[in-house]
Amino acid sequence: MKILIVDDEKNIRTSTSLAIQSEGHEPDAVDSGRIALMKMAEEPYDLVFLDLRIGEEDGLEVLDSIVKLFPNVPTCVFTAHASITSAVEAMRRGAFDYLEKPFTPGQLRNIVGMVERMRKLNQRVSDLEQQVSVQSPTVEYVSEDPAMAKVMDVLNRTAGTKAAVLILGESGTGKSVLARYVHDHSELKDKPFVTISCPSLSRELLESELFGHVKGAFTGAVKDTWGKVDAAKGGTLFLDEIGELPLEIQPKLLRLLQERQYERVGDNKTRTADVRVIAATNRNMEECVREKTFREDLYYRLNVISVTTPPLRHRAVDLKRLSQNFVRFFAKQIRRPVKEFSPQALERILAYPWPGNIRELRNAIERAVILAQGTTIELSDLPEHLSAKQERRELMPGSPVTLEELEFEHIRLVVERAENLESAARTLGIDPATLYRKRKKMDHLLAEPAPSS
Repeated sequence: MKILIVDDEKNIRTSTSLAIQSEGHEPDAVDSGRIALMKMAEEPYDLVFLDLRIGEEDGLEVLDSIVKLFPNVPTCVFTAHASITSAVEAMRRGAFDYLEKPFTPGQLRNIVGMVERMRKLNQRVSDLEQQVSVQSPTVEYVSEDPAMAKVMDVLNRTAGTKAAVLILGESGTGKSVLARYVHDHSELKDKPFVTISCPSLSRELLESELFGHVKGAFTGAVKDTWGKVDAAKGGTLFLDEIGELPLEIQPKLLRLLQERQYERVGDNKTRTADVRVIAATNRNMEECVREKTFREDLYYRLNVISVTTPPLRHRAVDLKRLSQNFVRFFAKQIRRPVKEFSPQALERILAYPWPGNIRELRNAIERAVILAQGTTIELSDLPEHLSAKQERRELMPGSPVTLEELEFEHIRLVVERAENLESAARTLGIDPATLYRKRKKMDHLLAEPAPSS
């Protein structure tokens, strides 16, 4: 933790700093309340030790300012003029605890230890609240698919280190879940796990979100802000969809990884970052490097440990188990008696290629559990593109065909052979939204009976 000591006596500042440093924390000491408030406006502190008599200043008034401006920073007051009255008044005004001078190193350690435990507990509660809010079924990390089992083996062996990890794979294959798994199985599991989505913001806002900014750094920067790098201090920073990171920010991220240093936007002060970086993307990173949309040196720095999550269509051996797990979860969550699939529904689920991967499977089964009228999910409970009759209209050599049928067959072949829908859209020369609309129309046509000859 970073701990601020506010006392006008040099020997107290020195002895307290040494005691804090011996416990593995970072002390910072000042001799006035005014300077303390200025420092707290510039630096994030985890704990403040405040003297109640700082020269001509009233420590209780300084305490009032700290509580008002920095309500999340616990403040322990200490003084040589101890009394029940001053102790009660300090606690009433928001002090975390009260320590009488002269104090022993053991008494100081007790205060620091309490704050440290409180911070860990608050972080754990925050993590649990986040997990509950997502309301996702329990993730099973055991797989019968050899490729997925290899991914888990690599991640298990990597988790105990602080090496950077790059998780590749199509959208919906669970990359963010695996990033969290690595964090939870590392020595950092009690520290923050902070996510930043690279495509979600403009370049300027993304840089500020990542590194923080100072007041006045840009239009709308009305106060100092500490970014996600600082929020992840001591823990894990997860960069989701790293392939979308703007080129202008990439050198700063490279410096963060290599030198553990960064600056806030609009600030000249260099700061040290203590974070482990895990990144994920659905992009072909080697292709991005060739096209010069991603720095080669940054790619190699991120690619210390790399795994590729297989798409769901390649994990047929896991599909039935995953589907049944989703049924149990959603049946319990929405209080429905659903227990199983009909043979026809299960057959269709196992035959479908699931281009949206686990995310698409999850949504489809949640819908089916809601619509099911008994204990069994029927074929009609599945989404239309699954429940429709999936017959291919084969084009016979020499037979007359329409332009629509030719397009139909061409799209089908490209989609079947492509790695994902985005790749198929690039091959066809259309945007993914157009391909989605055409596939919906194809599903509708497939559901209609073929014309009799």
